[in-house]
Amino acid sequence: MSSLQLPRPLPVFVRATFLYASAMLLLASPLTAQTSRTITYDDALRIALQRNVAVRIAQNAQATDAVSVSQSRMQFLPDLRANTQSSQNYGRNFNSSDGAIQNTTTQNVNAGLSSSVTLFDGLRNLSNYRQAQLTSTASEQDLTRAQQTAIFTVASNYVAMVAQRELLVVREQTLTAQEAQERLVQAYVDAGSRPISDLYTQQASVASARLEIVQARRALELAHVDIMKTLQLDPAGDFTFVAPTLSAETSPLQGAALDSLIARALSQRADLGAGDARLKAADAGVQSASATRWPTVALNLGYNTSYSSASQFSFVDQFDQRRGGSIALGLSFPIFDRSSTSSAAQKASIQFDNARIALESQRQEVGLEVRRAWLDLESAREQLVAAEAQVRAADLALTSSDERYQAGVSTLVELANARTVQVQAASALVSARYNLVLQGTVMGYYVGDIEVGSNALP
Repeated sequence: MSSLQLPRPLPVFVRATFLYASAMLLLASPLTAQTSRTITYDDALRIALQRNVAVRIAQNAQATDAVSVSQSRMQFLPDLRANTQSSQNYGRNFNSSDGAIQNTTTQNVNAGLSSSVTLFDGLRNLSNYRQAQLTSTASEQDLTRAQQTAIFTVASNYVAMVAQRELLVVREQTLTAQEAQERLVQAYVDAGSRPISDLYTQQASVASARLEIVQARRALELAHVDIMKTLQLDPAGDFTFVAPTLSAETSPLQGAALDSLIARALSQRADLGAGDARLKAADAGVQSASATRWPTVALNLGYNTSYSSASQFSFVDQFDQRRGGSIALGLSFPIFDRSSTSSAAQKASIQFDNARIALESQRQEVGLEVRRAWLDLESAREQLVAAEAQVRAADLALTSSDERYQAGVSTLVELANARTVQVQAASALVSARYNLVLQGTVMGYYVGDIEVGSNALP
């Protein structure tokens, strides 16, 4: 008679190790789980304006220039200084009370207030203040352009993402059609009405369609990466991007005359406004550098008192008895400054000339940018018309080839070629449709029509 053998218990250290590992897995699993964050197009615009590196740098530059404006404004006000000095003197001193020379040690304290204000300095303070204001205006325009660039980049990224999604849909629809064709060919082969080579050819087409889906999904993920880069998102994060519905309608700028678009860009581009402000700031810099040729008039005010231990009066009494003030009007006229004023004026004039050259070059570049964008927009419209006609013809050709193949009067190769042409035409239509949307956004960006805080997509 055999007895029932119970399993031997595990050693204590093995069970403890198992329990510890299980506990650590349970604790770690909530920490490693990632929650997908949904980001809409409006969210992306808001995040871009907050995190975009160029925008943040432009904000800091604008804040710095605002401080410079405040600093220049304060130069018109008088300053106020408090001063005090304490000293101890040793040695032989004359005592007026006894009429004798004595060796004494005395303590002295001097205290006072002083103030000065510049009444005239050749209008240098005024030129410096005007230069600081114009530089701050240029920084504000730079910030606006940086924000427009961030919005334009987000819009372009979203257009590219939506286009990749549409291309993925086309690839998936193609795979569905190829799989249905494979089942039909399989039925024909089983019935003996088609050779086995047709089945092999169709299976290769199905495999090729699946590969194109993999490639399309990768392109879509890369489009997501571009958005994450623009928004400065965590590379390890999980994000779902929700794009608005894009319309392939004609851009509002479509059909506008080129000269009117260029004139519009020259009048409203923020970067051109910044360049113009810098040119005026450079002119103010020339005036500031030349102002030191003029005399300087300053008003100085002072109020002082003192105490000495050699006096018999108390500390408070001496401070009250010895107090007094002064008013002085000073005039300083430069006679020879080792050509400092002339050199500074020459350097300021060169900087003004550089600012003028830079603005002229920038205006030329803006005109060329608008011209290229106008040509690309016109070409995109024509490409869309051609792509639509190509899709219509390819659909009819595919339908005809499919009917002929089912009727047994054409080969599978002819049908496969027709389907390839139809897929290419459908893909070209998607690309042309969203290229027109993108070029409309590009035109708005180069003309300067993108408003910060508004939807940049048509």
